[in-house]
Amino acid sequence: MLNLPASTAFDRRIPKQKFYEELPLTPALRRVFVEQIHAIWWRSKIAPATANLAPGRAVAELEVFELQLAQPSLDEGVLRVIDKRIPYPILHLLTCDGRCQAWIGYQLAGQGGARVYYHTAWQPQDDLNLELRGLDTDAVYENFVRQIAGGALDAPAAEPLQQSIARDLRRRALEKQIAALQNKIRKEKQLNRQVELNGELKRLRKELENL
Repeated sequence: MLNLPASTAFDRRIPKQKFYEELPLTPALRRVFVEQIHAIWWRSKIAPATANLAPGRAVAELEVFELQLAQPSLDEGVLRVIDKRIPYPILHLLTCDGRCQAWIGYQLAGQGGARVYYHTAWQPQDDLNLELRGLDTDAVYENFVRQIAGGALDAPAAEPLQQSIARDLRRRALEKQIAALQNKIRKEKQLNRQVELNGELKRLRKELENL
């Protein structure tokens, strides 16, 4: 699935019980681990010692996990549980019936460990094309985030990843506000209130265009 150096190969199976028996999970998430995940494999360790990289300031190493699924979907909460358990960023490869989807989380600064996730579409495993780019582990991680996010993180040259993600989160928030406001306008009966709401809608749309 990924064309990584052979030196990064780790290929160890992780008992999924370590996550659903040893951690305080909701009954729903516990069922996902038990019923939807066949196996979890730690496929690769991307680190200075395994991939001829300089050490990064923020990312010491990057792991690649494969989650073999019973169906081509997974509750994002499962990835959050795994990411909290492992002290390094993880590139998650979800696989099912010869197809795969790549997921990766970005930890938001100053928000108590909260993460925003990006993912590719489901595709044949041989079609997944993610390249190891960068001279250090920070750059490799950030490039994986940008590749997986695709157009969601299109940005001017040299824009820091944190800034690109902040802009994307603002875009998501604006889209939700606009949808909610449009629904509110449709239900509003008073003309003066409609005018007021339409003014706010115009302002939000303008901000979205300028992002």
